[in-house]
Amino acid sequence: MIPSADYSVVDTQSRSGVSWAAIFAGAAAAAAVSLILVVLGAGLGFAATSPWANEGASAKALGISTIVWLLVTQIIASGLGGYLAGRLRVKWANLHGDEVYFRDTAHGFLSWAVATLVAAMLILGTAGNLVGAGASAASQAAGVTVAAGGAAASQASDDSLGYFVDGLFRGEGPAPVSDDAANGVAARILAKGAAGDGALAPEDRAYLAQLVAQRTRMTQAEAEARVDQVMAQIQQLKTDAKQAADTAAKVAAWTALWTFVALLCGAFFASVAALYGGRRRDHVQWVEGDYVAHRTIQR
Repeated sequence: MIPSADYSVVDTQSRSGVSWAAIFAGAAAAAAVSLILVVLGAGLGFAATSPWANEGASAKALGISTIVWLLVTQIIASGLGGYLAGRLRVKWANLHGDEVYFRDTAHGFLSWAVATLVAAMLILGTAGNLVGAGASAASQAAGVTVAAGGAAASQASDDSLGYFVDGLFRGEGPAPVSDDAANGVAARILAKGAAGDGALAPEDRAYLAQLVAQRTRMTQAEAEARVDQVMAQIQQLKTDAKQAADTAAKVAAWTALWTFVALLCGAFFASVAALYGGRRRDHVQWVEGDYVAHRTIQR
């Protein structure tokens, strides 16, 4: 027969080392505090910005403050959730200190993981609803635009060949045509130049300058200067668009990297806080029944 004292040891060894109630409690607290801090940060951000130019916080200052607030949110919310998970977990008796250290750290990490997964599901659910609404609107609009689809495709095909069609009928000088026809020819020449390296072919530049001179009564030299000016403006627009795209890509990359860093900080502080909470839990002095009865009689 196994002594009665050994039954408690066997029961303790066979018990799971995971206190899911404490983990879910810590995750719920972390998610709630994170939501509160995110709402507060959004309010402060809206208060610091302005729709008017040269007023309110700059984009750089707003980006830095957003990163700092994200780090603070992860540290505070994850730390609180980890501390609660460690403080509320079941006490493990007859365990080595290293095992208790590992279990406390694991409880903090699991509470952070559960809270992060819940937040991700909420974010993805909101994004899914927006995408579903957009898809529904697109499907309703599809019935309206399907009839015009063939005409639009035919027009796009004509525009892609319009430049070459215009070249078939070029003479020594531009023929007198209507304003709409002249604008169409000029637009196709400019589009062809902008699609390339931003420079017009010599024959296109000369023909377009003749067309401008014919419509505006400028000299050939003035018309060529105006053509060069317009092409420079188009080239500047292309450069600005490329810079904006590069800036957006860099912002997205830095946002992803700093989000990764913030999540790592959250996991670390949740684990450390759970370790501290577990130590506080183990140092709690339990009040015996006789002591309680004695204190009651004295009162």
